[in-house]
Amino acid sequence: MFVSTKGRYALRIMMDLAENGKGGCLPLSEIAKRQEVSEKYLESIVSMLSREGLVAAQRGKSGGYRLTRPAEQCTVAEIIRATEKSYAPIGCLENTPNNCDRLANCRTIRMWEELYRRIDEYLSSVTVADLVNGLYERKDD
Repeated sequence: MFVSTKGRYALRIMMDLAENGKGGCLPLSEIAKRQEVSEKYLESIVSMLSREGLVAAQRGKSGGYRLTRPAEQCTVAEIIRATEKSYAPIGCLENTPNNCDRLANCRTIRMWEELYRRIDEYLSSVTVADLVNGLYERKDD
């Protein structure tokens, strides 16, 4: 599994909206400035998030982007799927059903399926609110 900058920046956008949006819309230019990422690059990412129903856009003077539901209901799994399309550890698990020519003779498929299940279970358990609240911050001892 590899998460590209699109996936990582999507998480940062969602966290920024949760922290700073207060239920209203935020201009992408403000998010880009806070996150130190080009607005043009973030446009492509919010487009993906919008297509998946995670954010909504509003035009006009008080326009911008907002979360479509509370941060407690937005999981990392759905954000990564919106930008990466898959986090399957191997290519054949990206398809349902698995149409791999070697499936019947694959001695490792159960291991890969279990890894994929655990990744999905874990990422589905972490919310934007968890991240905003610092539950996964590095704590130096």
